[in-house]
Amino acid sequence: MTLRLILSYLALALLVLLGLEIPLGYLYARGEESRFSQSVERDASMLAEVAEENIEKGNLTALPAMGREYAEDNTSARVVIVDRTGQVLTDSADATATGTTLAGDPDIAAALRNQTTVTTRTGTDGTDVLAATMPGSSGTTIRGALQVTYPMTMVTDREHRIWAALALAGACVLAAVALVAFTLARWITRPLRTLERATTQLAAGRLDNPPDAGSGPPELRRLAAAFTHTATRLQHLLQAQHGFASEASHQLKTPLTSLRLRLENFEPYLDPRAHGSLEETIGEVERLSRMVHGLLALARLENAATTPEPVDADAVLAERAAMWESLADEQYVTITVTGPAAGQVWAIPGALEQIIDNLVANALRVSPPGTTITLARAPGADLHVIDQGPGMPEADRERAFDRFWRASDSHQDGTGLGLPIVRHLVTASGGQITLHAAPGGGLDAHIRLRPAAGRERRFQTTPITSAAGRGW
Repeated sequence: MTLRLILSYLALALLVLLGLEIPLGYLYARGEESRFSQSVERDASMLAEVAEENIEKGNLTALPAMGREYAEDNTSARVVIVDRTGQVLTDSADATATGTTLAGDPDIAAALRNQTTVTTRTGTDGTDVLAATMPGSSGTTIRGALQVTYPMTMVTDREHRIWAALALAGACVLAAVALVAFTLARWITRPLRTLERATTQLAAGRLDNPPDAGSGPPELRRLAAAFTHTATRLQHLLQAQHGFASEASHQLKTPLTSLRLRLENFEPYLDPRAHGSLEETIGEVERLSRMVHGLLALARLENAATTPEPVDADAVLAERAAMWESLADEQYVTITVTGPAAGQVWAIPGALEQIIDNLVANALRVSPPGTTITLARAPGADLHVIDQGPGMPEADRERAFDRFWRASDSHQDGTGLGLPIVRHLVTASGGQITLHAAPGGGLDAHIRLRPAAGRERRFQTTPITSAAGRGW
């Protein structure tokens, strides 16, 4: 924003300078040309009177000296004098021989008709010259003509100098405007910069440095103060929410355990026909207990300040596969770890283990006997947990990460918190997780983590077979 403000100030200053300096330079150039033309015309008129007097007296030998003297006093000037027939009497530049007829020259011909001309034309060397041609006359008697020429470079050089001076002045003004604009822009945007830093801190979960509400324009100071008030209130609300979830989960755990024990103690005293209802009630209490544990886990995750660290993904996969082996064998399910070694990935401490546990547990609940759960590694620190269960429709895959959501056709006793916990752990580790339909049926949970620097690239030639197990 600082750069945009500076550019806007400079653009406005540039427009003002162009609106002032271009007309000023143009007027100066036209005035300089007019003054130069009048000066040459005046000199030519005076020389014509002197030349006419010498011609009248027959003193033709004085003409060359007069022309050369004027040309020497006025560098680059040229004086040509002709008689009444147009024959050259003298040329200060010695470019035209004496006696040469110039009656065909339009300006000379007009002067011999007692007409004065001041014109700009192209000289023999290709440059523009100013020519002032005057008749040498006394009344209506014309005795000759005189032409004075000057190269226009004498005027254009002065014009170029004034344009350069105007450009330099404009550059100095723009530099001063840029300095003032930079100072003003920094003053204006300082609250915005502190607000940006505070917003980044708040997004990370804690506002340590509130935005500066004591400097800058009044509108931005009020905005910074309102943001600080809102952020403080939001932090208090989040802390109260997290505290409530944690406290409620802790307080519910003991009563639920006690309730389950009391229900189990009722079994010997109940009519056998009520045992089915009792088992269903105990199952619901167990599900409620798992939900409380899930809420407690989410509250702890959201309250914890975590920083991703390099984790050996291959070691974690092998460890979790070995841990689930016994439970997988009981359900006649095989777990296979395949693909090239993933090496080091970024994850918060303990997150990758929980991610794999939750996904394998979900896969194990829906895997029929005799099927395989595949933990596949792909290039780029991508991990896949693939089962051969019934799969999940696309609409259900889009909602699967919502808290407490369960598929309408689900016959499992899940709490709807396992996948939200997994997504929170993956996101906190700087990764992404998506659900896809697996080839041949089933579900493919795709985890994309960030590879850690310096990881090794090894290839696993023999799949690791193990088992799967606990869920949320």
